[in-house]
Amino acid sequence: MTVNLEVAEGVGTLRLDRPPMNALDVATQDRLKELAEEAGRREDVRAVVIYGGEKVFAAGADIKEMQAMDHTAMVLRARALQESFTAVARIPKPVVAAVTGYALGGGCELALCADYRIAGDNAKLGQPEILLGLIPGAGGTQRLARLIGPSKAKDLIFTGRMVKAEEAREMGLVDRVVAPDEVYAEAHAWAAKLAQGPAIALRAAKESIDTGLETDIETGLAVERGWFAGLFATEDRERGMRSFVEEGPGKAKFL
Repeated sequence: MTVNLEVAEGVGTLRLDRPPMNALDVATQDRLKELAEEAGRREDVRAVVIYGGEKVFAAGADIKEMQAMDHTAMVLRARALQESFTAVARIPKPVVAAVTGYALGGGCELALCADYRIAGDNAKLGQPEILLGLIPGAGGTQRLARLIGPSKAKDLIFTGRMVKAEEAREMGLVDRVVAPDEVYAEAHAWAAKLAQGPAIALRAAKESIDTGLETDIETGLAVERGWFAGLFATEDRERGMRSFVEEGPGKAKFL
């Protein structure tokens, strides 16, 4: 399989496995969607890491496959392409991308679907589709602009240039830069810590933030209000408040 889901310590790792560059062909896109939805459903998965291996995250789409597609074929495929990435973005749990080596085109767009990005200092990210006479088609024009702002997003998309890890961190494209051999361990540790948290509250926080970014503030506030009140019906809220009163802050243990 070109993508695998491995679960340990409450963390599900979505592992890209299509050597040598993890090119995201149609079969890989479909498999990614299938496993992202599975990770979202499974109760033993409480946080997710997206990882491409020690050498490369994902160098982009399978260009040879795309070259053979005409306009009609891509009209029929474009929605499924976007939906495979959106399935990752919609995982109702914390998601971290562990980026080593190249994360270009679709690889960069996949990293954008995560809530947090940890990159090796050897990482190179970018949206080079313009160099093929195209634009990003798996959410890059939308998620990149929301993450780093329209001007910086336009710079990367208009020029197609790659940025190294440190510049990516400075512009907000990645959140942390570490040695390449520490990337997965750092990402797994981030996810494992959150996997011990209150699952429904984490889901509520993620949905409230993401919805707010996609709509007007009044709608976002309404979503937040509904989740906030609803959490008062959960065992985690009861457990968290009881622990705070009896033991002090930060000591609650959630199931």
